[in-house]
Amino acid sequence: MANEFISDLFSVKDKVVAITGGGGILCSAMAQALARAGARVAVLDIMDAAANKTAEEITAAGGDARAFHIDVLDRAAVQACANEVLAHFGRIDALINGAGGNKKQATTSPDLSFFDLPQDAFQWVFNLNFVGTLLPTQVFGKLLAEQGEGAILNIASVNAFRPLTNIPAYSAAKAAVKNFTEWLAVHISQNYSTSIRVNAIAPGFALTEQNRFLLTDAQTGAPTKRGNIIIGHTPMGRYFEPEELVGTVIWLLSPASSFVHGVTVLVDGGFCAFSGV
Repeated sequence: MANEFISDLFSVKDKVVAITGGGGILCSAMAQALARAGARVAVLDIMDAAANKTAEEITAAGGDARAFHIDVLDRAAVQACANEVLAHFGRIDALINGAGGNKKQATTSPDLSFFDLPQDAFQWVFNLNFVGTLLPTQVFGKLLAEQGEGAILNIASVNAFRPLTNIPAYSAAKAAVKNFTEWLAVHISQNYSTSIRVNAIAPGFALTEQNRFLLTDAQTGAPTKRGNIIIGHTPMGRYFEPEELVGTVIWLLSPASSFVHGVTVLVDGGFCAFSGV
């Protein structure tokens, strides 16, 4: 009886979940876990090979998933993708805005000062992380509003709470995602439905393709000075594994969080709780 209660409380069974950036390291782990929990997963990515790989791994394990091409910075492309997802799955129950990342050209370093950061590189990073959250939310969120229920989950970062050195565009964009999450939660409830919830998670540090150049030495693979500082300021003493986001994601998409709305949940190993002393 107790097991059945917990299973129902955290159930995402048969829910159609669309995940942008679904071919990436973090969102691929989310997609696979959601499928194992019984969700039907639309894996959305601009990198077709990565999206296909994630979807194929899910279906090979007995799950229900399909890959779809999306460019989160192109409203028409997002709409076309949403139409394809609807045609295949028949509905949308949740959107995870996982597309994002950083680039070296928008990162300060001894060779590139803040004053010389190229505008186009800065704008690209900001747009990918914030506008790339906004546009899918407009398109897929409208579908949720028409249904009158569902969930939107944005991916923020510890940067939204503690701006990090060297990455001003990424930090600004993730702070905007956190603020947008709070704004949208109120707006959706007041104007469309009180049965649509909007939340975000703020992961700490994992090694990904976007940050590897900052955290590991390209020649030796050893941690950089920045990498050592991060580990030293994370009380749990390590990077997180992508699978460690899964529990929070399922909680925020399931009935277990039915009155959780407009929050950004830290999953950071205590990083933001530590003053450094």
